[in-house]
Amino acid sequence: MQDQESTTSGVQPPDESWWNALLTEAESTPEPRPLLDQQLDPSLDNGHPKVDWTWAKKLYQDDEIICLQVIGYNRGGLLVAGERIQGFLPRSHIVELSNGDSQHTLMEDLAAYVGQTLALKVIECDDQEENIVFSERAALAAAGQRVELLRTLKRGDRVKGRVTTVTDFGVFVDLGGVEGLVHISELSWGRVSHPGDVLSLGEEVELYVLDLDQENCRVALSLKRLQPNPWESVHQRYQPGKVVDAVISCVVPYGAFAHLEDGVDGLIHISEIQACPQNPGDVLAEGQRVKVTVLQVDAERHRIGLRLHHID
Repeated sequence: MQDQESTTSGVQPPDESWWNALLTEAESTPEPRPLLDQQLDPSLDNGHPKVDWTWAKKLYQDDEIICLQVIGYNRGGLLVAGERIQGFLPRSHIVELSNGDSQHTLMEDLAAYVGQTLALKVIECDDQEENIVFSERAALAAAGQRVELLRTLKRGDRVKGRVTTVTDFGVFVDLGGVEGLVHISELSWGRVSHPGDVLSLGEEVELYVLDLDQENCRVALSLKRLQPNPWESVHQRYQPGKVVDAVISCVVPYGAFAHLEDGVDGLIHISEIQACPQNPGDVLAEGQRVKVTVLQVDAERHRIGLRLHHID
């Protein structure tokens, strides 16, 4: 992997406030943790975990693989346990779990795991919160690979991985023992309605390493930073008064977004649509080809104001 930080135009590592905001948003919609009404393993003390926390932390720190039995489930994943440890396996970290068409199918698939023994790695270990999270997907990588990857990974690296989870706020990518997050704001220089419009589950992708938190095993990634920033030269192509071709990418109550080129979208405010309709959808539709007049350009804030000139 080569250090690209000095060669990628306009790229600066995010400051601490960006990193903290990214993690706060990601953690604000966590996967469901186990609230199980199934009977727990009788070896547990009245349903409370008997955990050897010193050993559990060593499993995490050394990135070791452990085999545990599935003893319960809920819609978020599986409860797994062994003689000295138990915790939660989120469904996004189960290797062969199918994406059922209904909640009923999902629960049936999860129930089928009860009694099975799985090879896992600890990916979160917090004794104060009495919380241990496991991953079957991470265990596909050899023991110690996470430690080695985090040791060698650095800002500006180009890395390849596979999309494991698509959420409203971004995409998680397996880098081979470590999962990184591509925040929705780092998927494209242009407007992204949903991360699933850009990347798909299971897709192989090359990414740019924005930032690292080795202590908490966090990797912030970017897709857009591997491409030139079109907003740096947008004033050369779009001047106020110029009429250009565009495609309607999204209709919203206050107007419509028009796609001008890769990474560049502008807003046609409802007041800039002929006859100023109460509902922009009465005039414009997604995918429609139009001509627009450039009203104003704010390259720093990635904004272009447009007026509808003509519908093709």
